Amino acid sequence: MNDVARLAGVSIKTVSRVVNDEPGVHPSTAERVLAAIDQLGFRRNLSARNLRRGSSTGTIGLVLEDVGNPFYSGVTRAVEEIARLRGRQVISGSSDEDPGRERELALEFCSRRVDGLLIVPAGLQHSYLVPEMRAGTPVVFLDRPAGDVVADTVLVDNIGGTVEAVTHLASHGHRRIAFLGDAPDIFTANERLRGYREGCVRAGIGYHEELVAMGPHDESSVRTTLQRLHSMREPATAIVAGNNRITVYILRALAGVAERPALVGFDDFELADLLSPPVTVIAHDASALGKAATDLLFARLDGDNSPPRRVVLPVRLVPRGSGEVHA
Repeated sequence: MNDVARLAGVSIKTVSRVVNDEPGVHPSTAERVLAAIDQLGFRRNLSARNLRRGSSTGTIGLVLEDVGNPFYSGVTRAVEEIARLRGRQVISGSSDEDPGRERELALEFCSRRVDGLLIVPAGLQHSYLVPEMRAGTPVVFLDRPAGDVVADTVLVDNIGGTVEAVTHLASHGHRRIAFLGDAPDIFTANERLRGYREGCVRAGIGYHEELVAMGPHDESSVRTTLQRLHSMREPATAIVAGNNRITVYILRALAGVAERPALVGFDDFELADLLSPPVTVIAHDASALGKAATDLLFARLDGDNSPPRRVVLPVRLVPRGSGEVHA
């Protein structure tokens, strides 16, 4: 606050009034103070009392794509379990794939002086975190890498997973294999598309643009895409779904259809093994992702100053029936 007061040419009391939205400050003066705060990267410290005593705030911030997605629920549970063992509580929020919302949540958590941040990035610009990282707040990115900062990152083998999905379907005689993915500007969606292309080449079936439909998808767009794929002169006989939600949309669209294409979905999901036929998936452990990221975060909190790490977790094919239908 001393630095802000000096830069704005006002008293510390005036800075305090502006920060706490108290009356009695001229608008032009308040504007100068806010400009100084922004320039210096000042964040209101909601846990100042704890910090003055030299103690931890006892919290970890977690920014996810969507806390309602079962995959991220698994991540959250793993983070919470480790945090609880280390005497921390987790506060979380959903970015809804909005970079602005991601930034808002991350900086709000920083203003509350969380001990560290775990972020599933929605955008590619994360320089807004540099002042926090320089001040000692450890940040770990998971599921996707940061765009313009170097930090600890935990990913899954997206490319290897879709390569395996395509080669598995090709081994059952399929030559026309479609891919339905999420928005291509999302890291995981782009990596899985790369894996699909590589899998087509490895299987010797060639890559055909007309068999690819990138999102974002909803139930209606998936239904329309499936109709298009079926009406082709050479219809797709198999599909690789880019994530669990797209898999569910496909299953809904195919409900009641007698002759279904073979299907392999990326991401497992609840009850996939109980459907008819049971759904073949590329599975990766959401809890392992959350655990690996949280372990990295606490290593930094414990004083680990080694260079940033990039951890890639393996995936596995779980054959259940839908992906073993022969062409």
